[in-house]
Amino acid sequence: MAAKIVLAALVALVVLWAYAQHRARQHEARAEAAFPPQGRILDVNGHRVHALTLGSGPDVVLIHGASGNLRDMTFSLAPRLAARYRVTVFDRPGLGYTDRINRTGATIRQQAELLSDAARQLDIERPMVLGHSYGGAVALAWAVHRPDHIAALVPLAAPAKPWKSDLSLYYKTLSHPVIGPLVIPLLTAFVRDARVERAVSEIFEPNAVPPGYIAHVGAPLTLRRDSLRANALQRANLLSEITAMQDAIARLTLPIEVVHGTEDTTVGLRIHAEPLAEELPSATLTRLPGIAHMPHHAAEDAVIDAITRAAVRAGLHPAD
Repeated sequence: MAAKIVLAALVALVVLWAYAQHRARQHEARAEAAFPPQGRILDVNGHRVHALTLGSGPDVVLIHGASGNLRDMTFSLAPRLAARYRVTVFDRPGLGYTDRINRTGATIRQQAELLSDAARQLDIERPMVLGHSYGGAVALAWAVHRPDHIAALVPLAAPAKPWKSDLSLYYKTLSHPVIGPLVIPLLTAFVRDARVERAVSEIFEPNAVPPGYIAHVGAPLTLRRDSLRANALQRANLLSEITAMQDAIARLTLPIEVVHGTEDTTVGLRIHAEPLAEELPSATLTRLPGIAHMPHHAAEDAVIDAITRAAVRAGLHPAD
């Protein structure tokens, strides 16, 4: 009798697992149908990279943050910049429609080098690089490891210094070598898109979410199995990668326009932006009073002004 019970339990688990995988595939298909690629897919060193280019003028590359995709930048910022610049927006590896680099979590250096190579494939030689949040760490790695391929740096609400707070339970679970692969398909299968959209809205607080942003940004793409895993691994590895890069960051001399909100509780102003600006003579810090973690939406004009200053400092001349 005990053996039959165990066997029945195993069969039930197998059936549940198969059903979860089936639902996960359906959820992913719906997300990709609702939010298809906006740009084109490049083959870069054997990896698929999703890139979108708008406008003409001096080159600006925009890199999105954790759990996101390039739609975060194409909602408003990229189209506005395209009036004066050639703007190129990428999906980071494992997110949006750019393939994962590996199964262990692409480092910020690997991501920066892949996107740098993708930019060169598009004949972009010395862009200004803006990175938001985690994408700002990738932009810093770009400046450190590809200094001949960047004209100026704009870290936006970006981590730049080591921190003491622990990794959240969410990221600990999803990045775990055993538990993560077991939990992630269940999240993809059973978590509603509305829950992810609420989480996106919470990132803006206390600032308002711009009308139409949730419908545009493609939050359901984040719930795909590969994206959840890649994002969690990248986030779990970030502290050690930022720590290891400190000496190289201290040697940066290119024009740097740091932009950070005073109400950012996701990436702290005093932990990251202020020490970075104090350390680097070439860095200028713009504090945005009352702005939280999404300044490229809540204070878009200030972000565009920072890019303009970076262009002037780098000797670039935006189109009139």
